[in-house]
Order: sequence, then structure tokens, then C-alpha cells
Amino acid sequence: MPWSTGVWFPYTTVAFITGAVTSMLCGYIGMKIATETNVKTTYLCNIDIEQGFRVAFQGGEVLGFCLVGLALLILEVMILAYKWGLNPQEQVDVEALFEYVSGYGLGGSTVALFGGVGGGIYTKAADVGADLAGKVENALPEDSPKNPGTIADNVGDNVGDIAGMGADLFGSLAESTCAALVVSSTSSKIINSPEAIYFPLVVTSVGIVASFICQFFAFIQGGTVETKLKIQLGLSTVLMSGLLIPTLQMLPDSLDIDFAGKPYPTTPW
Repeated sequence: MPWSTGVWFPYTTVAFITGAVTSMLCGYIGMKIATETNVKTTYLCNIDIEQGFRVAFQGGEVLGFCLVGLALLILEVMILAYKWGLNPQEQVDVEALFEYVSGYGLGGSTVALFGGVGGGIYTKAADVGADLAGKVENALPEDSPKNPGTIADNVGDNVGDIAGMGADLFGSLAESTCAALVVSSTSSKIINSPEAIYFPLVVTSVGIVASFICQFFAFIQGGTVETKLKIQLGLSTVLMSGLLIPTLQMLPDSLDIDFAGKPYPTTPW
């Protein structure tokens, strides 16, 4: 029950269900993108590995931008809606608001758990069955198109490795952002700076910009796929760090964050 209004509403439950539904949506989008992209990637890699890499990388981009964009949009809408419903006046009210919102990340992680484990169990059962019926009984090669069990195995791989991974990435993003919001709400100086409380969301937004810039460097000519991915990793780290420096102006000069009942005097850096 919120302190400010005295009106009961299942805030955490609604946040949990919203996170679960968003996680399912991310998994579904991931599978749709993957099944479309993998066919094209397989075909193009038979022609030129560079063309295959380009399509595979762009397919991953679509999933990444959709996933982060959805998470950021829904989380921001939820915070604004809860802020309107709770009308927090004191610091304890703000802490309660973000604790309610933290159910969003838990819902996403719960669905990711079932997606990853469920898909893993399905694909392992299909893989073992295909091996027993095809390789042992009929001497068929591994993943032979003559073996119907291969289709079931690939479907399980799609669910576990793609839908489960997409949901897991969303859950990790939502949980880490919600955790940062909960911790930051313990600082009275952050709460008294209206723009500072949204700093964790700004970090995610900056990441979208950094990723968009970095993807142009993935298609430079020359070099192996491994080299290009290493360049992406290093470049995104440097660019993300640089873009975050101007956003530190949102934060007050000192934060004084409480964690586990112990005060920590810190600075924005």
C-alpha cells in the first residue's frame, strides 16, 4: 500500500506481469528475426563470407535495438504512470516507487529462465531421439535432412538459444536498470535533483547511440569476422565511455548513497 494515497493497488504484480510479457515479446521478435536472417546468411556464406557476415550482423542489430528500445520505453512509461499514481512526497515514497518497479526486471528474468531451460530440454530430448533413431538404427549422418528429428532439434535450438537468449538479455537489462534506480533512490541529493534520478535510463539511451555509431565500422573491407567483432567490442567500450562523460552533469556534486544500511559518500565519477 503506498504511503501517500492510502489506495491499494498491486504495483509490483503489474510490473512483474508487464516485464514477463515484454520478455516474451523480445523472445518472439528474436525468433522471427533469426529464422529470416539465418536462411539468408547460410545462402550468402556459400557465395561470400563477407556478405553472410553483413546479413548476420544486421539481423543481430535489429534484435538488439528492438530489445533495448522496448525495455527503455516500457520502463519509462511505467515509472511515469507509477509516479502519477503514487504521488511520492517523501524519500521513503520514492524508494517504495522504485521497489515496486523492480518487479519489471524479475518478470523478465522469470520468462527468460523458462525460455532457456524449456528450449534446452526440448532440443536435448529431440537431439538424443534423433541420434538413437537416425545414427544408431539407420546409420544416418549427424543432422541429416532425412531424419525428422533434426527438425525438432533445430526448433529446440531456436527456442533455447534465440528466444531464451533474447528474453535473458532483456531480463538482464531490466534488472540492472531497476537495481540502479532502487539504489539511487536511497540518496536524498539524487532525489532532490529531478533529472538525476533518471540517470540509469540515460546510460541505456547513450548505449543505443553508441551502438548505432559503432555498427558502421563493422562493414569495413578486409579482416576476418573475428577481427571485426573485436573492433566492435573495443570501439563500443571507448565510445560509450566518452559519451557518458557529458551526462555526469545530471548528477549532484556528491551523492551519499546508502547501501545495506551503510552510507557511502561518492561523487559522480
